[in-house]
Amino acid sequence: MDAQDTPALHGAAADAPQVEPVLNAAPAAPRHPLLTSPVAATLVKLAAPNLLGMSATTAVSIAETAYIGRLGAHSLAAAALVLPMIMLMGMMSAGAMGGGVSSAVSRALGAGDDLRAEALARHAAVIGLGMGLGFTLLLAGFGQGLFRLLGGEGETLGQAVAYAGIVFTAASFIWLSNIFASVLRGSGNMGGPAIAMLSTAALQVVLGGTLCFGLGPAPRLGIVGVGLGQAIAAVLGAGLMFMMLRSPGARVRLHLKGPSLRREHFADILKVGGPALLSPIQTVGTILVITAIAARFGVETLAGYGIGSRLEFLLVPIAFSVGVASLPMVGLAIGAGYVARARRVAWTAGAMGAAGLGAIGILLSLFPDLWVSIFTSDPGVRAAAALYLHFAGPAFVFFGLSLALYFASQGAGRIMGPLLAGTARLVVIAVGGWLLIRNDAPSWALFALVALGMVVMGLMTAAFVAMTPWGPRPAKALAATI
Repeated sequence: MDAQDTPALHGAAADAPQVEPVLNAAPAAPRHPLLTSPVAATLVKLAAPNLLGMSATTAVSIAETAYIGRLGAHSLAAAALVLPMIMLMGMMSAGAMGGGVSSAVSRALGAGDDLRAEALARHAAVIGLGMGLGFTLLLAGFGQGLFRLLGGEGETLGQAVAYAGIVFTAASFIWLSNIFASVLRGSGNMGGPAIAMLSTAALQVVLGGTLCFGLGPAPRLGIVGVGLGQAIAAVLGAGLMFMMLRSPGARVRLHLKGPSLRREHFADILKVGGPALLSPIQTVGTILVITAIAARFGVETLAGYGIGSRLEFLLVPIAFSVGVASLPMVGLAIGAGYVARARRVAWTAGAMGAAGLGAIGILLSLFPDLWVSIFTSDPGVRAAAALYLHFAGPAFVFFGLSLALYFASQGAGRIMGPLLAGTARLVVIAVGGWLLIRNDAPSWALFALVALGMVVMGLMTAAFVAMTPWGPRPAKALAATI
């Protein structure tokens, strides 16, 4: 599709219909090492610190769940009510809007426009502050009603409101932390965010446990203490990455003062980050629909799905790490006009995501007890969870492919195809689930439907990436986004 790695500004190279006739100057030599480094080896090198940081985040989640579990059923139920909103905010700030930030910054650097990249960093910080404040106001005004709608009442509702009140007071710092990390990653710096994540993760585990149980001179605050640990870690994490962006050696420096904020810089970030906000909503919506359908098949099927789907969440960091590593490589290549290289990075990342998730999924499909036995000894639940893995395990190949290509598409600034693929998965699950319930289908049919949804999303994402031109937008289209 793309004939050669020739900058698209200079003639009819890759994706010719989108190329603007412009300058006669000779192509400049690549200014960033990610434009010339070996694709596969560089992806592995960049993905490693991301995987380490994401693993630390997963460890924090496990530790905090263990803390809250020792407080009793009401605290566990309260945390369960708040968790979807925390997850939604994290996915929106890190994967969705954060991807838009990394995409815009990396494309500017690829085009050799360092001043634009630094201006984009300042605009990204404004977006992070605004979105974080929005979450704070949303939970302050509607949190209690939302948690009551989800089934919270009495002591459980009270603890959920208190816990959310602490966590979402720091929402702006959570957003800024993820936005700053995205600026760093967009410049090719994967190590900085990973160091910050590891440091704050360790601090969060210590603070959460200390304030939860009142260790040493600290007060015993219960679930509120866990929330305080999260809030303090978010503040320190944002501060640490802020200092990285302010340091003289930063590839992209964050300037607090500068020219007036410009609509075109916001548009450059939001044209990718804005639509990408739909992706976390699709993910949460798909999980809620499958959960509601599984409940119709009985407690054992629901519990079996719950155990099986935990694997999906634990595997996401692998695809996320590879995908986020590909994002600046793709963005830099697109900015420099090396469209064929951008596609080569995307397909390599997609293959790595598919291979990583697929290998684990197929292994557990063949030997489900390796996973299921960790969580339950109930024969009925074990059988249901094993059935889920038999069907869904092999489909993780397509799940990993779609996630990695999603991030690569963010780097190219072409996100609508993967979003449509995610919508297709949700439609397949919703319509298929309705048909299963209507026809009194067996439980294995639900798990086959879950696998089908992953296959549809993976194949459609790959098809959209293959068919969508990745060259520069025509001048008329660019003007419409400003």
